[in-house]
Amino acid sequence: MTNDEKTCAIALTLCEGVGHINAKRLIDEVGSASAVFENRLHLRELIPDVSQRLVNMLDCPDAFKRAEKELNFVEKNHITCLTIKDENYPSRLRECEDAPIVLFFKGNADLNRLHMVSMVGTRMATQYGKQFCADFVRDLSALCPDATIVSGLAYGIDVHSHRAAIDNHLTTIGVLAHGLDRIYPSQHRQIAKEMLSNGGLLTEFLTDTEPDAYNFISRNRIVAGMTDVTIVVESASKGGSLITASLANTYNRDCFAVPGRINDEKSKGCNHLIRDNKASLITNAEDFVNAMGWQTPSAKPEAIQRNLFVDLTDEETLVVNLLQQRGDLHVNTLTVEANMPIHQLTSLLFGLEMKGVVKALVGGVYHLLA
Repeated sequence: MTNDEKTCAIALTLCEGVGHINAKRLIDEVGSASAVFENRLHLRELIPDVSQRLVNMLDCPDAFKRAEKELNFVEKNHITCLTIKDENYPSRLRECEDAPIVLFFKGNADLNRLHMVSMVGTRMATQYGKQFCADFVRDLSALCPDATIVSGLAYGIDVHSHRAAIDNHLTTIGVLAHGLDRIYPSQHRQIAKEMLSNGGLLTEFLTDTEPDAYNFISRNRIVAGMTDVTIVVESASKGGSLITASLANTYNRDCFAVPGRINDEKSKGCNHLIRDNKASLITNAEDFVNAMGWQTPSAKPEAIQRNLFVDLTDEETLVVNLLQQRGDLHVNTLTVEANMPIHQLTSLLFGLEMKGVVKALVGGVYHLLA
């Protein structure tokens, strides 16, 4: 992506009234943020149901001035600016209707790791919740050492999840409700610094953005959308972590909740999620890994006879070559590497299975048959 595309993408987020869903839809329909602005006066011809009001909103010269200022900050501070069309943009998040069209990242993590787990919960964590974070992440690191822990760098369960990940040498990513020009709460500056070399910090917000309450709700959709699964460790009957769980359900992601005693206020939200079948009960890392199908195979998968002299389409050949070069790959990684929509890729993979070319392993991983 050129800086021009990045400038246009940032500017698009600053056009008042456009919003996440419209911005993503415009890019999906036209191809890029720069194309949206280049074709502004003809958008209604390209997308018939676009309103004139939305077209008028795109006339926003001040947004470009602000976008250029932001890019200067990004470049000066060695921050990665990811547009939704970038290869390194979180592929899981890209599939969400309200995905942000621009993200800012500082750190060394792969945002498309094979196993991505969000751990969220109350800011007023009890010893029960803190101990679960420590025990669960410790055991997860042994069972699934390539897992990445995602949370919000808030007080309570969030920061304890990040700390447990660092202590157990797992990658951890903090999703912020403000720009990368600050850390909130300020007491978490030290752990944020440690995360830069063992994960990173991610946000959709520009500099000078205050950590207002509604930004945390917006932040939660990134936490839920960029991961395979959300775990709610502790939550009262109301709270931001329940919003994250609800979003995970909306995105068709797995959701787990740690049960608590029926009279514990900090566990009411988790107990209700389990009661209402909105989350599966979780008590330990081993059961979690088994439920997700993330077990490390002890032996090579049983082979399926591959048909000889199979005719492959160009798209099928592309996927086969990727698996040949890279080894077993998760479907989310394949959709990024092959640069094709997830629905097209899954249909293609099914066809390759029927031809005996690939085999689906547990957890959405695909294996090329010899």
